[in-house]
Amino acid sequence: MDDGRHPRITTSFLLANLHCPSCVSSIQQALRESSSHDVIWVSPNIVTSVVTIEHRHTPTPDITIRCMAKSLQDAGFEICGVTTTAATEFDMDTITFTQPDSGVMDINAGAHNGGALDGLLSFAPKWSSDSPEAQREAHLLNCKQCRDSEDSGASTADLLNSHVNSVRSSLYNGLDSVTAMASGGSKWRVTLSVGGMTCASCVNTISEELNKQEWIDNATVNLVTNSATVDIRDKSNASKVAEAIEDMGYDASLDSVTEYSESGDDFSGDESDEKKWRATVAIGGMTCASCANTITEQLNKKDYISNVAVNLVANNATIDFVVEGKQDDIVQSIEDMGYDATLDSVSRVKAESKGAQERTVQISIKGLYCQHCPSRVTHSLTSFTHRLKVVSKPTHEKPLVTVKYTPSAPSFTIRQILSAIDAADPAFKASIYHPPSLEERSKLITQKHQQQLLRRVYLTLVIAIPTFIIGIVYMSLVPDTDKGKHYLMKPWTLGINRAQIALFVLATPVYFFGADVFHNRAIKEIRNLWRKGSKTPILRRFYKFGSMNMLMSLGTTIAYVSSIGQMIAAAINRPAKVDDTQFYFDSVVFLTLFLLLGRLIESYSKSKTGDAVEMLGKLRPTTAILVTKDSIGKTTDTVVGVDMLEYGDVVRVPHGASPAADGIVVQGEGSFDESSLTGESRLIKKAPGDEVHAGTVNKDSAIQVRITGAAGASMLDRIVSIVREGQTKRAPMERVADVLTAYFVPIITLIAVITFFTWLILGYAGVLPRDYLDAEGGWAGFALQFAIAVFVVACPCGLALAAPTAIFVGGGLAAKHGILAKGGGEAFEKASNVDVVVFDKTGTLTVGGEPKVTDAGLYLEGSSLERGMVLATLRAIEENSSHPVAKAIVSYCTSQTDAWVDVDSLQELPGKGMKATNRGAKPDEAFDMIVGNESLMRDHAVHFDEGVSSQLQKWKSEAKSVALVATRPTTTPSTTTSDDHPWTLVAALSIADPIRPEAIRIIKALHEQGTRVWMLSGDNVVTAKAVADLVGIDPDNVLAEVLPWEKADKITYLQSVLKARAGGGDEHTGKRAMVAMVGDGINDSPALTKADVGIAIGSGSDVAISSADFVLVTSDLRAVVTLLALSRTVFRRIKVNFGWAVIYNLLAIPIAAGCLYPIVVNGGRQHVRLDPVWASLAMALSSISVVLSSLALRSKVPWLGFRAKKIE
Repeated sequence: MDDGRHPRITTSFLLANLHCPSCVSSIQQALRESSSHDVIWVSPNIVTSVVTIEHRHTPTPDITIRCMAKSLQDAGFEICGVTTTAATEFDMDTITFTQPDSGVMDINAGAHNGGALDGLLSFAPKWSSDSPEAQREAHLLNCKQCRDSEDSGASTADLLNSHVNSVRSSLYNGLDSVTAMASGGSKWRVTLSVGGMTCASCVNTISEELNKQEWIDNATVNLVTNSATVDIRDKSNASKVAEAIEDMGYDASLDSVTEYSESGDDFSGDESDEKKWRATVAIGGMTCASCANTITEQLNKKDYISNVAVNLVANNATIDFVVEGKQDDIVQSIEDMGYDATLDSVSRVKAESKGAQERTVQISIKGLYCQHCPSRVTHSLTSFTHRLKVVSKPTHEKPLVTVKYTPSAPSFTIRQILSAIDAADPAFKASIYHPPSLEERSKLITQKHQQQLLRRVYLTLVIAIPTFIIGIVYMSLVPDTDKGKHYLMKPWTLGINRAQIALFVLATPVYFFGADVFHNRAIKEIRNLWRKGSKTPILRRFYKFGSMNMLMSLGTTIAYVSSIGQMIAAAINRPAKVDDTQFYFDSVVFLTLFLLLGRLIESYSKSKTGDAVEMLGKLRPTTAILVTKDSIGKTTDTVVGVDMLEYGDVVRVPHGASPAADGIVVQGEGSFDESSLTGESRLIKKAPGDEVHAGTVNKDSAIQVRITGAAGASMLDRIVSIVREGQTKRAPMERVADVLTAYFVPIITLIAVITFFTWLILGYAGVLPRDYLDAEGGWAGFALQFAIAVFVVACPCGLALAAPTAIFVGGGLAAKHGILAKGGGEAFEKASNVDVVVFDKTGTLTVGGEPKVTDAGLYLEGSSLERGMVLATLRAIEENSSHPVAKAIVSYCTSQTDAWVDVDSLQELPGKGMKATNRGAKPDEAFDMIVGNESLMRDHAVHFDEGVSSQLQKWKSEAKSVALVATRPTTTPSTTTSDDHPWTLVAALSIADPIRPEAIRIIKALHEQGTRVWMLSGDNVVTAKAVADLVGIDPDNVLAEVLPWEKADKITYLQSVLKARAGGGDEHTGKRAMVAMVGDGINDSPALTKADVGIAIGSGSDVAISSADFVLVTSDLRAVVTLLALSRTVFRRIKVNFGWAVIYNLLAIPIAAGCLYPIVVNGGRQHVRLDPVWASLAMALSSISVVLSSLALRSKVPWLGFRAKKIE
């Protein structure tokens, strides 16, 4: 198999007589037989008549191409042109081209008029050396369409002329697309909102259908968030994802399309690296997890889609793909599955660095009243030519202009840009355009779905009232002596009484206009499964199909159609009286009512589980007070929308208000409530120079803030992004539900059929007592009621909603406590089973931000260096490091000397220290300096006397870090070797990094929970163990002197040697421990990735945060205990939900099938059974109870909701 590392060539042949599927198979067979070793794939296109072949780059590609051309001609295909991406000089004239008639020559002639194919087909066509008759005979052997035309009397030439003319218009596009495919590259992730999903079968259906598309790499559908994430290779196919979902009968809208990278972080900057995009698609019509699974599975089958995440609650999907422009194909694929899909956005997952202040804005212009207005808008921006780039121009149909610029407040901002457009014409009104967000689209889809259900509920409820009066009150409760009952029960026509005629009239609009939401979806599912071109194997279509919609549709349809059948039979047989028990019109009404009510309540409840992102978004203010200064320095306050703010603007934040964006305090002091972001309840003091964030509240006097995070770059925006990303990641436990729900409908259908025939056969065989019939109806009607009850009572929704609803509520609770679940459900599941927590020392167990030099010793006896020169050089070296210890040394040196020097030849020695050269004022004053740990000193043979060693040992025993400094004269041309000048110790410093105040209590709390605690440190063994002893970690659980690149290996080591503990504390011998890593620095990122659960401190580096599964917005370690407790609570609730859903189906289905019917109650007058109407109510309550169980996590009731343990 080709591994993709060797160069490939794409060659395309234009054929005059490629026009049917048999031609396709003949071409593939001919090329495989002739060039099987070199050919990677063959793609004949009947529409464009282009055969695209990707083959390996050989030393002689021209020979390979000629060989393929000869194979095609031998098979009877007429080559009109060829293009290749081979870099070698290739003579097109070496291939003989055929010319069936002038129609083909017209195509070739068109290539010389300048266009997409100019130069590609600039060859002189030649007649084939083979005789036309021989070639025609060879083609007839391979082409069914030509053979059929021969039989019908039409000439092959006529057929070819017709086909060539139809190809002419699409030829250029065909070969252009081939060239584009050859370039390959990027992948995109499409996120869609999906409406109409009701159960896991809907998820499976959408996933499977999307994954069948060749241009989709991966599709993930989320039932709770009503969304789908689809990975595609071509950005243009993003809209096709939504179309595909809509074709399956669901509502879909595209939310975003973003580029992403499958290979992870890559900082090479090589332009040849694979690019990726992410598409967000809003999906309508998703009603259950099956819908989401279907979209996910089908999209994942696309080779250019790398990841799909469908969110059922949010009605959207996020799709990552590698081929630019494939977003339309993704949307189309989702619509082909029967869902509504709308492309929301497409973006690069890993965009190039554009600078911190660059901004891309879409501007909407109202008042474009003629075709000349768009050009006036564009012309109005010409004054900003050197500072602004117009990405897309407005049109009369789409009055949106996209601009890219770097603001420079206050002289050049979005405010000036909008003013320039407004000044171009009095009718113009420019404003910043915001496409609907993922949550907004999801909310619209949910509201639309709820309104559809609500209208049907109203209709059914109105009809259910007279149905109840006639079908229940008069038929069962009113005595037979009542005149009204006598009137209704009297046969009216064909032996059918007036009551049944009335019920027929009432049930008909309910069946066609109330239950149509189930019928339409079921029909689309079946049609999509059996459509022409479906890639689902024939056998699978019989054991893996349908969703809850199909079960509901079958239940109501069987009841309605069987009743109609009884009426038809009465019309044929004309009996004197037809028994009422043979009709189920009242059941149709009540079934539909309860099903719709259940679906409506479930939709409302489900929408409440995924509102964490929406609630976070509401923290953003909509306006801000902009402070500007005029030429004389007078300040003016102006209220502006937050969109009008730029980097560098100054805003006033009064008491009780929230900053419009992240920024730095420039005037005034105040106290801020940051609980909305960090979960920290105490007020945080802010002074000039301190950073404040959007979403926090000023609880003190007004301050002025300079904006640093405008245009969606605030901390709140990043939190929303992380929470949204986490919602797309499913827990492994959800896959169990996916497997069960994938086969649920076929199994239930089989059980219902078996139930019907079992009761029917037993009844007619005389096995059953006659008194089993509770009325005069026959055994067919008797058996049918059990079958209908089985169809209606079965509910996979509870299985599908058990995990995602609890995870969504858990994610919202985590955000309230300052924890961002970046890894989603999978991270929650792993965190619930954590056995070992590994803490990094510096910056995690210690404060890390501001360590201090507490002791310093200089050893300059016998050295020509002065104290000030040593400290100045040391400062110059450490200023180039971001390590906390280096910052402490710089601070100390600055306080000790005013001298400044320059150093060069700076080298970083990873895990050990730094080295540099001070050239000095004269050549003989130059010297080298190294600064670092004891390991660095040993590497350079630095000698310590006994006094220094004793002092270092004392510092380390006090849990202080040690930094050592050594120098030597710089090697000169007169020095033969560097050994002539050995390294000499000139300074030793101890650095104290204070232990976090809560660290001791956190370690104790973890131990009380039975969690083992380890510590990783790059510091020396003595210092590391001293710190461990201070916080309560067993000294045997300390891994010290660990270099940055070794941290991941240490995590792997712990995973291999430590075993998971049982509830009683004993170790399992066959199950390894689940290891969590808590860290904050860049050097922690490999370990965070390697650990089963990576937990990053929010104040840490961006690299560490990007590598983690969870991010602690606050630096308080108490969040670690809260996280582990919450994870366990969430997954206990998932198990409860899952267990209840399984038990419900295991009990309800046998009861509905009549297993308890032999039991009699009420003195033997009544058998125990589950009527279809009550079965529908039980089905609705089962899924609703699961959602309510998950929502109960928010309550404060003990044992029902989650309450974080207070650690004082």
